[in-house]
Amino acid sequence: MADIIDGKAFAATLRGKVADGVADFVAKAGRKPGLAVVLVGEDPASQVYVRNKHKSTVEAGMNSFEHRLPADTSQDDLLALVQQLNADKDVDGILVQLPLPKGLDENAVIQAIDPDKDVDGFTTASAGRLLTGLAGFVACTPLGCLMLLKDRLGDLSGMNAVVIGRSNIVGKPMAQLLLRESCTVTIAHSRTKDLPAVVRGADIVVAAVGRPEMVKGEWLKPGATVIDVGINRVPAAAEGKTKLVGDVDFPSASEVAGAITPVPGGVGPMTIACLLYNTLEAANRREGLA
Repeated sequence: MADIIDGKAFAATLRGKVADGVADFVAKAGRKPGLAVVLVGEDPASQVYVRNKHKSTVEAGMNSFEHRLPADTSQDDLLALVQQLNADKDVDGILVQLPLPKGLDENAVIQAIDPDKDVDGFTTASAGRLLTGLAGFVACTPLGCLMLLKDRLGDLSGMNAVVIGRSNIVGKPMAQLLLRESCTVTIAHSRTKDLPAVVRGADIVVAAVGRPEMVKGEWLKPGATVIDVGINRVPAAAEGKTKLVGDVDFPSASEVAGAITPVPGGVGPMTIACLLYNTLEAANRREGLA
């Protein structure tokens, strides 16, 4: 039976380390690190995310600057706010909550963020820095996955890793992070021929494909470490109820894997913790303390 990788516990430890780092930063810089979050419209899920981010930011000892805009905000007004935040000396990190309402160009808004304040790691500049080995910010979810892997396995050098999914937010940066750790990396996806055979050769499997319970235990190499990024809501046994499952079939996979993240309680809690980590890093770099 696989060991359970407790992302919730790791995230709590990381947030504690960030809080200690914030206190050290305040003592040296004479100010608090600042995270600005922009929320456009009334999307219920986004409102929950923003509320959680605000709470976690304040608990870490940072300043939280919330900018809530109506759904009919124009592209020009939103871009003007981003430029204002780019120039604000009290703001170290900028996060524009996605998705944006219809009619707004998400890509244009994200690309307008100063790469040195791009704590979400979504700009092309951040992606390019990761690709070429320069200092920059990595998207929070793959960064959290890497932290969990290194905590579990230590040195990843020489391991075979398969990333299932090729999104710009998780799959591609995850592959680059693993390559940076000297893994041999395969990016697999919905059109990969004989996907089970590809996965079976992996010491590390990161599933980020968005398909409920797709990866079965029989696909896995015995003892493999499995990181399940998927968050899918599916019908539960009780009529009218739903439950959260990952992209990995947990019951069968946990019989074969050496270690596995659960859903929920695995990768999810790491995302906000890594956002705080990136914000502190941004503040230290801006003050010349990194």
